[in-house]
Amino acid sequence: MRAFLILACLPPLPALAPLSALAEPGIAFVQAPEMSSGMAVGASPAEAIDAAMAECVAGGAMAEDCIVTNWCSPAGWSVDIFAQHREGLHWHEVVCGLPTRAMGEMVAQTLCDRGERPDLIECLLVQVYDPEGVPQMEY
Repeated sequence: MRAFLILACLPPLPALAPLSALAEPGIAFVQAPEMSSGMAVGASPAEAIDAAMAECVAGGAMAEDCIVTNWCSPAGWSVDIFAQHREGLHWHEVVCGLPTRAMGEMVAQTLCDRGERPDLIECLLVQVYDPEGVPQMEY
């Protein structure tokens, strides 16, 4: 009741702009576990996610298997690690929006700390993306 009274006393707020109008460019990551993945930058969440979904499908997954895992705006630096559980299941973990590459590499090192994650038999940094989404590791 108290919250209602406080809100009732506030002057009317101006209409808010639609969320899409507030969106800044960013980066999206999509993953179809055990099948495919996608990454894209875009001017809005919808644009980046749609492009990342298309990349996931182009990699061999069905659209319904592609799951949005990350959206960061601003994109910042991103890291992608590969992790494998001792029972065989494997996956990728992505962290985006980081201020520097060095910070990203420290995050990846922490994510792969076997002392903290003893059930992993393998864990390694597989890709670093700059703020424009350009892969920094060559294979």
